[in-house]
Amino acid sequence: MRRMVAETRLHPADLILPAFVREGITEPVPIAAMPGVVQHTRDTLRKAAVEAVEAGVSGIMLFGVPEEAKKDAAGTAGTDPDGILQVAIRDVRAEVGDELVIMSDLCLDEFTDHGHCGVLDAEGRVDNDATLERYAEMAQVQADAGVHVVGPSGMMDGQVGVVRDALDTIGKEDVSILAYTAKYSSAFYGPFREAVGSSLTGDRKTYQQDPANLRESLRELALDLEEGADMVMVKPAGPYLDVLARVAEAVDVPVAAYQISGEYAMVEAAAEKGWIDRDRAILETLTGIRRAGAGMILTYWATEAALMIGR
Repeated sequence: MRRMVAETRLHPADLILPAFVREGITEPVPIAAMPGVVQHTRDTLRKAAVEAVEAGVSGIMLFGVPEEAKKDAAGTAGTDPDGILQVAIRDVRAEVGDELVIMSDLCLDEFTDHGHCGVLDAEGRVDNDATLERYAEMAQVQADAGVHVVGPSGMMDGQVGVVRDALDTIGKEDVSILAYTAKYSSAFYGPFREAVGSSLTGDRKTYQQDPANLRESLRELALDLEEGADMVMVKPAGPYLDVLARVAEAVDVPVAAYQISGEYAMVEAAAEKGWIDRDRAILETLTGIRRAGAGMILTYWATEAALMIGR
């Protein structure tokens, strides 16, 4: 009876798998703070992509982890056509073609030696406009590598419009933009920084949103839509379900939410202690995000959850 009258249903097609690929390794490297998640080699990333397709997952979001020596102040490894992220895009595209929507993180934080999402000025502050120039170049090399969707995640003012213009300039009008519309300055990003080998010094409060604010997110939403966003996202998901619901009510474009590393780690840690039922908790958290209005959910459990749900 419950199944028959359920108001919210999860489907494998709702899910997107975030995946990390690390340059210069021959075996996957486990991420201590995210049990079950690894930094992939190029070969294991291809395998993970195939498994996602077979489980019915719709998309994969790729993050590149360069060798430490290749990081610099401008994040040039992120715009190198032969950089690890562009190589990974080509690998996955060659392996699964269009059976999986291939998405890529469009941000400099993995590639900068200071760990920030943009270029810094002489006083050590993120230079918004200089960063936008880097994002434009990054969008173009990712599109040339074969990505279907770019995800500008740095929260720079004007980033969606600049990326759209950059893509259109090289004839990549069909590459979509998933805007990180409401990205909060959250304590729950901690495990992710291990996952990407972050070199961050300081914090990102000057360009990520204050967790206390909701109306600010709606203003960001209006700006992203005006600049040409094809899809919009709220990140993190769980602590911001109210923001997600308001965004979903306000738009007629697809809405995504990112169940981030700290959300994943909490469930895994509590389950490891025997304090909660892991599988039930996974599906309950995903159902809550779906119920709040997300049509797409980025989650590190994507392939596993898809198999739990069934096609």
